[in-house]
Amino acid sequence: MRRFFLIFIVFILCTAGVLGASFWHQYRSFVDQPLVESGPVRLWLPPGGHLGTAVGDLERLGLTRRDWRWRLLARQRSERVAAGEYAIEPGTTPEDLLDRLAAGDVVRHRFTVIEGWTLDELRAALERDSRLSMAGRDLDEAALMTYLGCDGCAAEGRFLPETYFFVRGDSDLDLLGRAHAALEGALAAAWRDRDETVPLDGPDELLVLASLVEKEAQVADERAQVAGVFARRLQRGMRLQTDPTVVYGLGDDFDGRIRRVHLRTDHPWNTYTRHGLPPTPIALPGRAALAAAAQPADGEALYFVARGDGTHQFSSTLAEHNRAVDRYIRGRE
Repeated sequence: MRRFFLIFIVFILCTAGVLGASFWHQYRSFVDQPLVESGPVRLWLPPGGHLGTAVGDLERLGLTRRDWRWRLLARQRSERVAAGEYAIEPGTTPEDLLDRLAAGDVVRHRFTVIEGWTLDELRAALERDSRLSMAGRDLDEAALMTYLGCDGCAAEGRFLPETYFFVRGDSDLDLLGRAHAALEGALAAAWRDRDETVPLDGPDELLVLASLVEKEAQVADERAQVAGVFARRLQRGMRLQTDPTVVYGLGDDFDGRIRRVHLRTDHPWNTYTRHGLPPTPIALPGRAALAAAAQPADGEALYFVARGDGTHQFSSTLAEHNRAVDRYIRGRE
């Protein structure tokens, strides 16, 4: 009887050992097995979601199934998860994923604001980005600037062209707020480091001048030269006579071709009919354009004309300029 009892005990222990080993093997296989072989797969965990929510989504994607192994892993690692969008790359194991969910290691998207865009172009691009929510869609420019803490500011030009990172669920106002703050910082720095001989009455005029440079100078090396021409014309009381200001004032009426009648049609931005800078920027200037407007190149040039290859011919006299116009615009040698 005693021998039978010992055999029974040994049997129970062996069975438990086998079951335990099987249990542990299943668990370790689960923990070490990548969830996806190719990808990446995106997982969206909404605010208020929990681990069960995430595992349920993975199950619907056919990547796993809800069972005791997830519960055991969560007890070993962490049951706390952060809302957001996660990229499950090939090779990502359940253990890896749980660590990332706990750390809030969410996908960061990028949005690039392009130098020379108008505010309308910027807002249209934001609206086309489905990863952003449109919290500011119904705000006009005045309301937008009030929301951003710049009540009474002209909205055009007040957002710095750069690449911004965001997470899914951020809004257009989140990104606009960051771009506006970046512009204010860049503008303050440019104004602080400016050449004080440039005839500008405050940072707002520097921003306007930088927007003209941004629209005229397609080649980086010419920004300071273009700014120098504008600065000298302002100093001498000459009209700036820059086509982009005319185009900006025409708005939706511009059909892609500038005509003489446009140059003669007066509006606040037309620098052919009015002296000085226009009342607002005409585009979003980048850091390089701000720096060029603050530190224009020295020289004697008062005119420039596009050569047709992105560069300009600079001239110091009207006679030289007219010859350049004949060559590069009218095709006369």
